[in-house]
Amino acid sequence: MKKIVLLATAIIGAAQLLAQHSPTMIMKLTNEAAIRTDVSTVEKITFADTLYNLNANGYRILEADELCWPDDRLLPHFLPPAGSLRSLDMSAAKLSNEERVMFCAFQGIINRTLPRILLYNHNEEPQNTWPTAHSLRAVPIATSKPYSLIDMFKDEIKGLVLYSNKLSEHYSNLAATIAGLYRLLPTTPEIRATLIANGLDFPVVEDLTALTMNNAVDVYNYLYDNYWSLCNHRLLISERPTIPYVHDIGVACGSACVWLDPRVNNERILLDKMLREMTPGRDFVLGWYPEERSGVGEATRFGLTTVPADFFENATVYTSVNKPVRIPSVPKRPKLENKIYAAVYISDGDNIQYCQHAMAKIFEQGGRGKMAMNWTISPALADISPMMLNYYYRKATDNDCFVSGPSGLGYAMPYDAHNSRYNAGATSANLITPYTQLTQRYLEKAGLRVITIWDNISSTQRRVYAENCPYLYGLTINDWERQEGRLTPAVQSRWLPVTPLYPCYANSIDVITDFFRRDITNFRGTEPMFVTGQATVWEVGPDNLVNLKDKLDALSPGNVNIVRADHWFSYYNEARHLPFNITLLNDMQITSSETRTDVSYAADGSPSLSNIWMSKDSGGTGWVQLDFKEPYQVSRYVVRHAEAAGYDADLNSRDFTVETSLDGQTWTTAGTHRDNDAAVTDVTISPIEARYVRVSVSDGGSDGYVRIADIEVYGAH
Repeated sequence: MKKIVLLATAIIGAAQLLAQHSPTMIMKLTNEAAIRTDVSTVEKITFADTLYNLNANGYRILEADELCWPDDRLLPHFLPPAGSLRSLDMSAAKLSNEERVMFCAFQGIINRTLPRILLYNHNEEPQNTWPTAHSLRAVPIATSKPYSLIDMFKDEIKGLVLYSNKLSEHYSNLAATIAGLYRLLPTTPEIRATLIANGLDFPVVEDLTALTMNNAVDVYNYLYDNYWSLCNHRLLISERPTIPYVHDIGVACGSACVWLDPRVNNERILLDKMLREMTPGRDFVLGWYPEERSGVGEATRFGLTTVPADFFENATVYTSVNKPVRIPSVPKRPKLENKIYAAVYISDGDNIQYCQHAMAKIFEQGGRGKMAMNWTISPALADISPMMLNYYYRKATDNDCFVSGPSGLGYAMPYDAHNSRYNAGATSANLITPYTQLTQRYLEKAGLRVITIWDNISSTQRRVYAENCPYLYGLTINDWERQEGRLTPAVQSRWLPVTPLYPCYANSIDVITDFFRRDITNFRGTEPMFVTGQATVWEVGPDNLVNLKDKLDALSPGNVNIVRADHWFSYYNEARHLPFNITLLNDMQITSSETRTDVSYAADGSPSLSNIWMSKDSGGTGWVQLDFKEPYQVSRYVVRHAEAAGYDADLNSRDFTVETSLDGQTWTTAGTHRDNDAAVTDVTISPIEARYVRVSVSDGGSDGYVRIADIEVYGAH
């Protein structure tokens, strides 16, 4: 299909853009943001105007209200990073907290147009870890001359917002909010003097130094009254004012930056005014709170999620490397036996700053890979830094399983055990439904099949998860180590297990062993037993956790299998005669029509580009057949098409049938699909006894090839 592309650029600007990229690519404006498009699809280029600012590279300088921000993305689309980025180690440069806030705001303004700046502050992992993982080239700025970085891009700055923290540190957040809206640098009078000393005499556009507010409520009420209506409400930054980390993405997005404590009544009232104007199931809070449960709980009360990110660096850079997540294939599992199946979860992966910093070191411990371990990680990284997910997935062994932290997309707290209250959706689904719908999308995008829930879950909440998160294998709930009256496991809608982590947040393998012993001592070998718990990563990393094998074996020699979470829930459902994904079975056999790729890719648990089944020729037809070696009551099938692997939607199979058989000769149609344009076909059917399932495509993608990203079949004995 040919397109007419509207470019709000001068002809010389278009020429500069064309010169910097492959000659087959041009830049177009989508929702006023520059996005690459293939020139072969363009029929005509028109120019809307010639009056606006170009940066030195010929790119339009984007303002905060000119971003391309689809409803199905957590963060806006940014252009891919420049060929080389300028980097500055702010710690080595010995910058003050206020200077670091200014540099992060500067980074957000510059990277909004085209990511060109990396800033290092935390320095827990080697500095080259994430630039290398994102295939970025960084050119360091001398730490003795940090202000030379500002000089390089000074033409993209309109001036200063001048403030002082003498009365309250919260002026830093107010100034950072204004900076993003108007392309200004937030500076104190002392920083302004340093700028001038470095030849950078910007005009003062907004002067806050005459303001006399001296507390958080008054400062943020001023923000709300004067600037909140100008901010986007897709994202709220909650960050201590003098911690500079996520100010870059807040400034780039034109978001409000606040630090309000819900434990203080008038601060909670003001925070609620902002949260109430955000949209559940789309908008979110990024950063942290003065206190965990009150902050996360307050957002949850409004159906919103928090992505913990208090020390996350360079979001404007890493989100711009917008690559598909390469979900690893899932190892097949042995048959169910009358054994003890144990699964252990590692805490804290909901915080993306942990994923960026501490986890990068912990994941290198020698104990990893020697025993099945379940790593919590944030599905929000699928947008914020997909290459960070790919980094861990690429390094993972078959013993490394990744699951979502509490309680899905970001950190939400349906129930607060410390304060004995439900925060959202305990009896009404209106707030938790959009959250679970958002969670489903990002679980599938990130390849995470299990969620840990904090701290409990009502029957209504269980139902909403079951209705909206079909990608799940199971939910775990953190029972806060209730030694008496632990939470009761449940199965929702006859397919979704909900099991307590017992123990939760254990600080040693001895604690885990002691809790597991309470069940294991009752094992008689006549039926399978299931135990599961969580270790806190700070005290029980892989090098310690691997010693759990011997301790559990000593409790019941030869009977304990420590398994991945996806296998654990598969065994759990099978033992209870509930539907489970029978494509996980290790004796399943796959055959197909002639293929260009490995036939196993059709049902290996990975819908990624590198693991897709593709027909050998372009005749538009192809088939895949699964043999499960024995009959099951088949009740559901899932077919992931080309789009689920990252291809264009027009390569999805359009016409196909799904059939079942007991003998491989006589077939019964389970589903007929015509004119399909969806990325995933997920169908529940009346249970039918079958040993074989076949997917037959009669009209493949627009190029004639048939692509199947992954097939799942659910059955029970």
